[in-house]
Amino acid sequence: MMVLDGKIAAQAVKNQLQEQTAAITAQGKPSPHLAAILVGNNGASETYVASKVKNCAETGFRSTLLRLPQDCSETELLAKIQELNQDPDIDGILVQLPLPAHIAENKVIEAIDPRKDVDGFHPSNVGRLVQGLPTFIPATPYGILLLLDHFQVPTKGKHAVVIGRSNIVGRPMSILLSSAIAQGNCTVTLCHSHTQNLKALAAEADILVAALGRPGYVTADMVKPGAVVIDVGITRVEDATAAKGFRIKGDVDYAQVSAIAGAITPVPGGVGLMTIAGLLKNTLQAYLQNRG
Repeated sequence: MMVLDGKIAAQAVKNQLQEQTAAITAQGKPSPHLAAILVGNNGASETYVASKVKNCAETGFRSTLLRLPQDCSETELLAKIQELNQDPDIDGILVQLPLPAHIAENKVIEAIDPRKDVDGFHPSNVGRLVQGLPTFIPATPYGILLLLDHFQVPTKGKHAVVIGRSNIVGRPMSILLSSAIAQGNCTVTLCHSHTQNLKALAAEADILVAALGRPGYVTADMVKPGAVVIDVGITRVEDATAAKGFRIKGDVDYAQVSAIAGAITPVPGGVGLMTIAGLLKNTLQAYLQNRG
């Protein structure tokens, strides 16, 4: 059984980005600049954003973190996004989700200039993804493609089953795996909460992607022996014995499934790290396109 270690694959991506950034700055040009907006003080969001800022520094990118209070209005947030859209020194913009309930996520996503949408969530970028045109791939699916590429996991002609149909992971992942790309050419089944015989379908998968946000949902009886299992889940589960009072759990019961899978991603240390690698790749792409 192979562990698809996100630390190893993400570091390989960052090493490549460091070299590209060094070549840019050696010419006297500024390095890529990512702006992140964090609304409120959600603990998980704080952790994610801090990691993104840290990884920008390690790669040689510049980053700006803009903090807005929990009770900031939708109008205030949209105005801040517009400022960043018009700032020629900002290459990529991300707004950390989830947002407070009084702010419409769709409005916020649509407000970001598609040319700076390094999360790949803007409808125009999603449309380009569906049509197989050059675009920003949503960071988590992009990270999974980079992971499959790094460990040379064959996908052509395989049956991939994706559990979860979110616009951030499940839907774009199903499109990418079925696309005519190096880490694609799969036959894809997309499952969700209304899928009948979900367990039986999952057990037919050569490549199983679990992205439903339910800790330990995927058990050994849902996995074909030798299958490649990609665990996208990352949930904080309360645990009084843990130093922080919680543990990070994936959607896959790792102890059970790792005994029969051919390859599996750990949680933590798997897809989460690759998501940041995908975000960084998108930021460099935005820099090269926008500063041309």
